[in-house]
Amino acid sequence: MKRKIIFFVYPEFESLDLTGPCAAFNLANELSGAGYGINVVSATGGPITARAGLSIESCKLTEGYESAGTILVVGGPTAHLVELDADTKELFAENSRHTANRVGSVCTGTFLLAAAGLLNGKRVTTHWRYAGLLQTQYPMVQVDVDRIFIKDGNIWTSAGMTAGIDLALTLIENDFGADLAKNIAREMVVYHRRLGGQSQYSAMLDMTPPSGRIRDVMCYAREHLGEPLSVNQLADVACLSLRQFNRNFLKATGVTPAKAIERLRLDVARPKIEETSESLEKIAKDVGFGTAEKMCRSCLNVFGRTPQELRRTTRKQVSLN
Repeated sequence: MKRKIIFFVYPEFESLDLTGPCAAFNLANELSGAGYGINVVSATGGPITARAGLSIESCKLTEGYESAGTILVVGGPTAHLVELDADTKELFAENSRHTANRVGSVCTGTFLLAAAGLLNGKRVTTHWRYAGLLQTQYPMVQVDVDRIFIKDGNIWTSAGMTAGIDLALTLIENDFGADLAKNIAREMVVYHRRLGGQSQYSAMLDMTPPSGRIRDVMCYAREHLGEPLSVNQLADVACLSLRQFNRNFLKATGVTPAKAIERLRLDVARPKIEETSESLEKIAKDVGFGTAEKMCRSCLNVFGRTPQELRRTTRKQVSLN
C-alpha cells in the first residue's frame, strides 16, 4: 500500500520548498522501495508558476480526494496573501482530524495552515523573516522562530526553505527508520540531523530594520552588550510604552526583545569562543551573559552545542587544514 504524499502549491510558490522534500521522498522509493505516492495539487489544478518562473503541472485538490496520508503546503514570498477557498480549508481540516495522517508546511506555508484554522493553540515555526508577521496575523498560534521544524500532534511545520528537507528526512525516519533517512541524507549531501535552530543561519544584521526606532534600539543594544539591557530599558530607548515596544519589536524583527538580545550576545561571543583562547567566564561577562553557565545554556538552545564543543570543533578543523 502506497503512502500518499501530497504537495499543495499556488502561484509564486518557492520551487525549492517543493523540489527539496520531493527529492527526499523519491530517493526513499529508489533506495528502499518505500512506496511513497507523490502528487502535486493546487486549488485550481493545471499549470502553476513558481517564484522562479518554473511551471509545475498540478491536479485539483478537490477532485477525487481521499484521505491523503500526508499533506505538505509549500512556502513562498506571497504565502501570507494567499486566500484559500472553503473547500480547500475543509480538506486540510479533514486530513488533520485523522490522527494517523499528517498535515505540514514548509517555510511560509505555515500561513496557509493558520488561515485554514489548523494552528490555533499549536506550537509552530516558519521562515525567521516572517515569524513576526505570522504571530501578528494569528495571535492564537505559538510561533517559535528558533526551530528547524516542529511537531505538535499530527501538525508538522518547518523553517525557511532548505528546512523542508530536514522535515522530509524526519518524516521518512518515522515511517521507515533512521538508516534509510541517513542514506538519503548522504545521497543529498545534507545533514541527517542538523544541529541547532535556524537562528544560526540568520544574522542579526538581516533582522535589523533599515531605519526607525527598532533599528535605534538594536544599535544601542549592540553598543551596550555588557549591560543588563532589560526590556524596560530598551522600551525607553525607543520612546515607547512597554506594550507598544514589545508588539513593534516582534513585528519588525520576528523575535522578542529578549531573544534578540540573546542572539546579539551570541553573535559577538561565538567568534571569541571559536577563535581565541579567552576564558569562557571572561567572554560571558564581556558580552553580557554574566556567567559562563548562562552563556552555555544559550549556546545549547541556539546552536545545539556547548561553548566547549564549539571551541573543540573549530580547533579540530584548523588542525586538519
